[in-house]
Amino acid sequence: MTNPTNDQACLACQRGPDEIPLIQLAYLDANYWICPQHLPMLIHNPARLAGMLPGADKLSPADSHH
Repeated sequence: MTNPTNDQACLACQRGPDEIPLIQLAYLDANYWICPQHLPMLIHNPARLAGMLPGADKLSPADSHH
């Protein structure tokens, strides 16, 4: 499991702000980072972040509005 640190890197791809824009997440009293490419994963299939974000396997995906 990834431990939150002051290192700014995407949870999923480990790229930093010198490579790609990052979005900061505050979750479970810690800060995490995710890039725009992987933000849809957090929204629509958060279980895929299991092992990278604590409790991701318990998060519900967003409802699909088609």
